[in-house]
Amino acid sequence: MKNWALLLLVAAGCSPTVVESGTVGVRTRWGKADPQPLHEGLYWRTWMRDAIIPMDTRVQKYESASSASSKDLQVVTTTIALNWRIDPAQAATVYAELGRIDNVQTNVVEPVMQEAVKTATARFTAEELITKRPDVKKGIEDYMKQALAASNVQVTDLNIVNFEFDAKYQQAVEAKQVAEQLALTATNDLRRIEVEAKQAEAQAQGRANAALIEAKAEAERQQLLKANLSADLVRWEAIRRWDGKLPQVAGESGMLVDLGLK
Repeated sequence: MKNWALLLLVAAGCSPTVVESGTVGVRTRWGKADPQPLHEGLYWRTWMRDAIIPMDTRVQKYESASSASSKDLQVVTTTIALNWRIDPAQAATVYAELGRIDNVQTNVVEPVMQEAVKTATARFTAEELITKRPDVKKGIEDYMKQALAASNVQVTDLNIVNFEFDAKYQQAVEAKQVAEQLALTATNDLRRIEVEAKQAEAQAQGRANAALIEAKAEAERQQLLKANLSADLVRWEAIRRWDGKLPQVAGESGMLVDLGLK
């Protein structure tokens, strides 16, 4: 009877606790954290003496906008989307140093992100933040991985969502882009005009060369004809062209025959 009473007393002093999937349990005894994490499953704890604190080990999403000055002293607001989680094997250490998971984001992740953005932004000009976006991202990510690792926090992914510049600078950038586009259009028009002029010149030269060749050929033909012209050839040509009609006009020296040589 006494044994049953003792068992009931012991049972009454213990209670079951379930560690859910996606979490790690941190057992505390009289407030001191046990370094050995409790993985998902059923555990017993002693009332008053023990507590089992769940620590979420799933990926946490955090997005924040941070303002900083670029290398050329332009104010830039950078929006960062960060995925992070605590190291499951170090859940007890995280709890002992920082407390529950919400404290980790507030006390560690947020200030580290602000510092990472300021440090990376200062290394680039405002224009380079756009043209060298992958380098900017790498700079922020490397800084955060190194800084958060000291607190047993892991960075799983980081993305730059947006850069927002000062209104005056944005207007200056847009004006520069318009000017560059106009200059490019003017350059292209000039090149087109030059090409068309060269084409017209080539065509005119081609026509002039063709006319010169034709004139030269005609001159050579005339020269050849002149060189081979003789009295017999003239008479033969006159006879060949005569239409057989008698002359209509007679002169003192006799009839005039129109041979059609004109």
